[in-house]
Amino acid sequence: MYKFKGKEYPCCASLTMGVIGGKWKTVILYHLITGPLRYNQLRKEMPMVTERTLSLQLKTLEADGIIKRTVYTSKPPLKVEYSLTNLGKTLIPVVKSIADWGVFVVEGTEKF
Repeated sequence: MYKFKGKEYPCCASLTMGVIGGKWKTVILYHLITGPLRYNQLRKEMPMVTERTLSLQLKTLEADGIIKRTVYTSKPPLKVEYSLTNLGKTLIPVVKSIADWGVFVVEGTEKF
């Protein structure tokens, strides 16, 4: 058994998918690889996701320590940025591999 953030997982693959699995988490991480983004920038990159879903997924990733939410209050308007934490950065090779596989499926399946 593996434990992470109070949850138990039967194997390491289950833990990984529990943290980054689902339709939108990996997409969020993919867009944050290049650097911090504001909420509206993420929305533009992901037009198919609802605001509620994006907000919930960001909160979950933040609670798991994968992304960091930084609020800048020095001058109006309020500015909020999301970025990968050090733990989140360890997922970059995984997310890139997932993205590369998607490109392969679209472009390379004619060979099979």
